[in-house]
Amino acid sequence: MLKSIFRPKKNYLFTPERSFTRQLRRILGFSPGNMKLYQLAFIHKSASNFVFNDTRVNNERLEFLGDAILDSMIAEYLFRRFPDKEEGFLTQTRSKLVNRDHLNHMAIKLGISDMIISKMSKDNHKSVYGDALEALIGALYLDKGYKRTKKIVLERIIQSDININRLLATETDFKSRIIEWGQKNKKSINFTSFEEMDEKSNSPIFITHLFVVDDIVGRGSGTSKKESEQNAACQALQVLEG
Repeated sequence: MLKSIFRPKKNYLFTPERSFTRQLRRILGFSPGNMKLYQLAFIHKSASNFVFNDTRVNNERLEFLGDAILDSMIAEYLFRRFPDKEEGFLTQTRSKLVNRDHLNHMAIKLGISDMIISKMSKDNHKSVYGDALEALIGALYLDKGYKRTKKIVLERIIQSDININRLLATETDFKSRIIEWGQKNKKSINFTSFEEMDEKSNSPIFITHLFVVDDIVGRGSGTSKKESEQNAACQALQVLEG
């Protein structure tokens, strides 16, 4: 039965059901309906369990859904908040709101870090926090629908945490900047990424090489492809802009 995957296991970070419900109510402001759906949102792929028909159970599918839902909600929020701003500003601001570091920060502030079931060292793989936040949004959407989810995301997650002016002053979207540099200087920009195992943590990491025409100008690594691309773009900009 599915409930077996929520039993505490050695080296797992596990929250008992009563405490889990209380923490979830504090984050969302209400008691959710489909509790197993929300529990699933906090199972990282490193702690996947085999259930029926050898199917792995983890939060990756909910994370995929939550990522798309969050992008849509942030796009609408910015469109309405900044009616006079152009598409470039809206795109860059959305990128800052949903970048991995900012999602990790929001997840930690909400207390999500204490609810995650993972076999990985969360100190070295902080992306598990943002992943779980996106998975939670995916679970919330399936449980309560788009309208209720948007209200909770904007009121309890986004607007309670974000100082837009401070956020706009930070630089996080290095990938967009390097692409703009390439367009301005008429140089082709290409990213190539591959996955390999980190021997220390025994978990996958992504390596990205950034090419300007045929030369590698930036290299980056990260626990996600997006993170490794941003790190490669950041290094390339330091080289190109001196």
